[in-house]
Amino acid sequence: MNNQYTIAVVDDDTNIRLLVEAFLQKENYRTVGLASAEEAWELWRSSPPDLWVLDIMLPGMDGYEFCRRIRSEAEVPIIMISAKDNEVDKILGLELGSDDYMVKPFSPRELVARIKRQLQRWYKLNGPEGQPPSSPVRVGLGRLQLLPEERRVFWDGEEVDLTSKEFAMLQVFAENPNRAFTRDELLTYVWGEDYFGSDRAVDHLIKRMRKKISRLPIEAVWGHGYRMRHDGGDQSL
Repeated sequence: MNNQYTIAVVDDDTNIRLLVEAFLQKENYRTVGLASAEEAWELWRSSPPDLWVLDIMLPGMDGYEFCRRIRSEAEVPIIMISAKDNEVDKILGLELGSDDYMVKPFSPRELVARIKRQLQRWYKLNGPEGQPPSSPVRVGLGRLQLLPEERRVFWDGEEVDLTSKEFAMLQVFAENPNRAFTRDELLTYVWGEDYFGSDRAVDHLIKRMRKKISRLPIEAVWGHGYRMRHDGGDQSL
């Protein structure tokens, strides 16, 4: 994997920010240091990085709100860092869409290792070699149609803009109609085998998908997980 990625480090603590940047630069990553979420948002609009290292407690807009805004537009990797070590804070960060969460004080070497892991996962998910060779050219399920090779989704003939994780989740369901998946299975398929966050990330992702496709036939299976209901018709076109 090419290490020439740009990492944005958003933290109002100058010492922490410079320390993290120094460790990343030793690994040949490009870095951009920012002291506020407002500055980070300007960077997102002008020259978005490949991964965010995001502090939660920031002046002005906090890390939670910034994460929420990013997730409304894209699935770029986000690692949250915070002095808050309560389970509720970690779950909130993961539910808002962060890919990882580290508590201060942390080992910069461990952070770099986690960054590498997130970028490897992202590269596999979005690179050409990340496309499953067995994927059909087109997957149809009633009103829903997917073009896996083009990573495009249509509902009632109109294209829907989904993030990479949303698309991956929808593809799992569309290729396995009426099959019930546990949350752990969905975490493995979409986030990878080494994901260790809360399984509530699945609930949050499905909630976002339902907002974009209001009549999407994904239903909860009590005590188990989720499935996409389909009563018949073409499954692959």
